Amino acid sequence: MDLAKSYEFFQPEMCKERLHIIGCGAIGSTVAENLVRFGLTNITLYDFDHVEPHNIANQMFRQVDIGKTKVEALADMLYEINPEIKKEIKLVDKGYVGQKLSGYVFLCVDNIDLRREIAESCKDNPYVKAMFDFRMRLTDAQHYAADWKNKKMVEDFLKSMAFTHEEAKAETPVSACNMTLSVVPTVRMIVAHGVSNFINFAKGGSISKLILIDAFGHTVDAF
Repeated sequence: MDLAKSYEFFQPEMCKERLHIIGCGAIGSTVAENLVRFGLTNITLYDFDHVEPHNIANQMFRQVDIGKTKVEALADMLYEINPEIKKEIKLVDKGYVGQKLSGYVFLCVDNIDLRREIAESCKDNPYVKAMFDFRMRLTDAQHYAADWKNKKMVEDFLKSMAFTHEEAKAETPVSACNMTLSVVPTVRMIVAHGVSNFINFAKGGSISKLILIDAFGHTVDAF
């Protein structure tokens, strides 16, 4: 893959650890596409779901992907961007079911209970370097992250998940047909900030523990 546009800014060999993307829907598929365009190939994709017609509007998938598993469809797309990824990419079409994690973990599932379970199970895992979490409504979204060597940051990361999936659903905008509403600008904006947070950290910088955005109010706050 020709990285002439970005290589002086970020060299993919700076990140030797595996990248785990748990959930390959709107957020996860976009995170994967961003990371691969930086030349990163040591990626594991987790998702048990299949691509449906309504996924096309806010996810990276195409009409030709309908019916495929999300990990298969996403991998096919990533191969087209960088064929070299075939050597290292791993697909887990059962989703996350307690697998051992290491390196960098991107929490992109739409269930806060599972995200909290993953983070808690890794609380004392010395092989995890950092976690990056994404939460999104319609026009606003939040990105939480933690350097896993910083115990206070890990504690704050876990405290941010002190609510249930049902409580989260009650705050999520839905259509008259009870379909969760989601639009591309919000997805792309929060993913851009989350991926840049990861890149900064991989380059030896610090992590922003919280980034808040409103894609249509044109606001960003980082802490």
